[in-house]
Amino acid sequence: MAMTEETLVQEVTADYLLNQLQWDESVLGMYEKLGKEGDLGRLSEQEVVLTRYLGEKLIELNPGLPDVAYQEALRVVCEMPASTNIVAVNKEKYSLHKNGVEVSFHNEKGERVKKRLRLFDFDNYENNHFLLVREFWIKGDIYRRRADLVGFVNGIPLLFMEVKNVHKDIRAAYEQNLADYKDTVPHLFYHNAFIILGNGIDAKIGSVSSKFEHFNDWKRLNESEPGVVDMETLLKGTCSKANLMNIFENFTLFDQSSGRLVKIIARNHQYLGVSRAIDAVINRGERMGKLGVFWHTQGSGKSYSIVFFAQMVHRKLGGNYTFVVLTDREDLDTQIYKTFAGCGLVDNDKDPCRADSGKDLKELIGQQKAFVFTLIQKFNEKVDPKKPYSERDDIIVITDEAHRTQYGTLSLNMRNALPNASFIGFTGTPLFKDDEITKKVFGDYISTYDFQRAVEDKATVPLYYDARGEELVFTDEDGNEHTVADPKGINERIAEKLDELEIEDVDVQQRLERELKRDYHIITATSRLDQIARDFVAHYANAWETGKAMFVCLDKITCVRMHKLIDFYWQQEIKTKEKALLSATDEQDLAWRERQLAWMKETLMAVVVSEEQGEVAKFEKWGLDIKPHRQLLKAGLELADGSRLDMEEAFKSSEHPFRVAVVCAMWLTGFDVPTLSTLYLDKPLKAHTLMQAIARANRVAEGKNNGLIVDYCGILKNLRKALATFAGAGDEGHGGGEGENEPAKPNEELLESLNESISFVAEFLRKHDFELSRIITETGFAKNAAIAQAKEIINQNDETRKRFEVMAREVFNKFKACINVPGVNGYRDMRDAINVLYKSLQADKEKADISDIMKDLYEIVDGSIDTTHKVKEPKPDGDRIYDISKIDFERLRQEFSRSERKNTTVQSLKHAVEKKLARLMMQNPLRTDYQEHYEKLVKEYNQEKDRVVIEKTFEALLKLNEELSHEEKRAIRECLDEESLVLFDLLSKPNLQPKEIAKIKQVATTLLATLKAERLKVANWQQKESTRDAVKQQIFDFLYDERTGLPVEQYEENEISDITERVFLHIYRAYPELPSPIYG
Repeated sequence: MAMTEETLVQEVTADYLLNQLQWDESVLGMYEKLGKEGDLGRLSEQEVVLTRYLGEKLIELNPGLPDVAYQEALRVVCEMPASTNIVAVNKEKYSLHKNGVEVSFHNEKGERVKKRLRLFDFDNYENNHFLLVREFWIKGDIYRRRADLVGFVNGIPLLFMEVKNVHKDIRAAYEQNLADYKDTVPHLFYHNAFIILGNGIDAKIGSVSSKFEHFNDWKRLNESEPGVVDMETLLKGTCSKANLMNIFENFTLFDQSSGRLVKIIARNHQYLGVSRAIDAVINRGERMGKLGVFWHTQGSGKSYSIVFFAQMVHRKLGGNYTFVVLTDREDLDTQIYKTFAGCGLVDNDKDPCRADSGKDLKELIGQQKAFVFTLIQKFNEKVDPKKPYSERDDIIVITDEAHRTQYGTLSLNMRNALPNASFIGFTGTPLFKDDEITKKVFGDYISTYDFQRAVEDKATVPLYYDARGEELVFTDEDGNEHTVADPKGINERIAEKLDELEIEDVDVQQRLERELKRDYHIITATSRLDQIARDFVAHYANAWETGKAMFVCLDKITCVRMHKLIDFYWQQEIKTKEKALLSATDEQDLAWRERQLAWMKETLMAVVVSEEQGEVAKFEKWGLDIKPHRQLLKAGLELADGSRLDMEEAFKSSEHPFRVAVVCAMWLTGFDVPTLSTLYLDKPLKAHTLMQAIARANRVAEGKNNGLIVDYCGILKNLRKALATFAGAGDEGHGGGEGENEPAKPNEELLESLNESISFVAEFLRKHDFELSRIITETGFAKNAAIAQAKEIINQNDETRKRFEVMAREVFNKFKACINVPGVNGYRDMRDAINVLYKSLQADKEKADISDIMKDLYEIVDGSIDTTHKVKEPKPDGDRIYDISKIDFERLRQEFSRSERKNTTVQSLKHAVEKKLARLMMQNPLRTDYQEHYEKLVKEYNQEKDRVVIEKTFEALLKLNEELSHEEKRAIRECLDEESLVLFDLLSKPNLQPKEIAKIKQVATTLLATLKAERLKVANWQQKESTRDAVKQQIFDFLYDERTGLPVEQYEENEISDITERVFLHIYRAYPELPSPIYG
């Protein structure tokens, strides 16, 4: 049997679902017979819902209704939406899937009644019909595509699987296939529950809105397992009947809290953890209301876990549960509320659920709301245990960051107010040895997902540590020298004091100053801050383009002082770098320096501290002005169009130049910025607060290899202590041994990782007898020849090229992460060599012009001809441009056969043909024959090939290009423009007489002009059903009218209806506005 994608992965997967996971049916759709009595009951390949199966289930799940009710439900499910946003449509369809379809019909008494029909059996997951179709054909408006595996539940396509051959990287399934399907056959994803990408060994799961970085592994079926990346584990965990339906029903969210709609599918650890929490609620009587502590490390999606948990309790456990969501800080309360609101579970404006005061809180709890959001500080009334707010036993208090809210009288007031409530604590940091109070309130862990496991699972990135403060020295007022890191060993005392003060929420600066006396002035001495500011500027300016940064200071006063110093030295550094432009070694070096300067000049830095009464006078005592900083925080940053962007949004936006936030407490917890890559710490912290702070830098983002903690205050000892707990003491599957774990990887490991990535590239080329070092050691023409030889190896086929590009990007990311690591210069040459090849490949894609390729080919061959006898002088460049229409194929074949760069030439020619084909297809989607011809060529080329196949592909591509050039000029030959030509093609049919053809050309031109002059002028015409219908009606009326329309004797009325539909689809695609973005 041939080792193909189909046999190795598709069949095995299909067999596994059928035989191991007990799916009901598995069929091959490659040769599907269409029609009501056909294989799947589809009338056309455009249908993605299998109405035969859905119709049967509608009757079974909703018996005894008239046929009209079932037909109406089928119509609503299959209805094509007005929106072109896949995620928005997916959300709309998900609501139908989960809540049922509302239909109205007349009952036996003739009364109009409404009823909601169930599409799935959510009470008994096994009582649904599970069908897998391999090689499923789908037709879009323009393109026809074949999906590897589509899973239908009750006829609705919930599962999409794109599989690759075992040796291929699954990123290719995303980049080459999934992205294309979403563009060409988007309706296949309207009903999708989740997407799996796999190659038989590795597999990942994601949603219709997921970038590749957010497709996740599924490594465990139980929390106690160590975990393995394995396609079988993922299939068991997500595609068994019960698990698929459970993920679909309870572990799916649509969140627009970030301003754009995203679909969230639970990660493996969230699914397992929330399932355990649900069991705890079911057994809450035995547990005496202590539901447990849910510890999932910072950055692993704790807020979504809370939403999954609350949503599932309401849906699956019945009753009228009230969740009191409790935090201890305004910003945390806002953040968790925004997550719930973004997911559509609450809306404080329509139905108040956020407590404004203690009195308000008491009223909200009395109203039996589904959710109440409050700060622990709102339990400020002393409560008589005999007169509680509520004695209900179906109140669940969800505490976010559990360890911080269980102390003192406020907590006692809450217990007295809600004596029969159950308590569950969610935390991103573990219970430390002294957290006995927390354990007494919540019980032990119900779910753990520690720091180490999150990094192993790539749910977070690893953190590295750089103790820069130990290398810096400053002199105090008395002339004594100290290290910046820990002058006089006072950091431990400060950390203890801060832990205490920040719980009480007092004026940190004044209390520290009072209690530490002279030591406070040493730690905040201008000479010390000056050393740190200089070092920060040098470090961050050198690490430019690595992402955003957060600088953490001791208190608010120090934040403003530090910002002032950093700003001063930043401007100085810009001036220094401007002068240094003169010493650039060459154009490349100059371009690099100019880019760095431009980045520095546009970089914005801001102080982010909470507001307090009397702050203006307080800052003035230090000779500081807080007003401009406060103004910026309140008004936001001005954009180019004059509007303003909120500071939080600006910092979260990877593109916005607000890159450095100077903070002391705000934004240290509950604030996620995936592109934040460096945390500069000059605030001694302990335990939970320290772990929450450093976890700001561990979020996953595209191109981000790791987070970096730059330590100016010697917190390594505290970090080790915290990490001993944080990295997994008592975590199932980890052994939970004692001892202190290294919190962050040392520089040597970073360099080792970079070295490994470079070695992968070198080995890839070495397999074909090419040494990467040649690109460094060779010079002149020999260097050019070496680059060309390496590109030939890389360009063997699409897969080898893609693999090289992925490995190269990995090298670039790791090199960027090492930019400040001593010893990185030893890797620079190899990185630059890889970059030369990468850039050259990108340039080939961009320039991909046929005449250039021909010219290069002739020059290569000319260069290899024996020149010992006299030859003519070469012609000037302008005379060497080749007219493609006059290609001498015989001569070209001979020259290509002598070329040493066949692979690169074919790749360049492919890119050129692709560009031309894409342009022609965009203008006229009826040119599918060319597309199919091209795809067939590429498929043959990418399979095992020899010299003959390469030369045959080259010739075929040239001929295809010639055909495309001929097609490109067809509009001129037909005396039409490109826009009218499409309509002419849509209106035409075989066997027309010349006179009728001339008539149809006139109809095409006039119809388009009429539409442009009237209906298409309406702004946003696609958005409203009435304006869309008006356009379609105008097309039909125009074509049907004997004066303006198609020849009566050649076109029947039903033909005109079909043509109207096709013309409308084209107009909808090509004319969202005037002028058309496609034709200009």
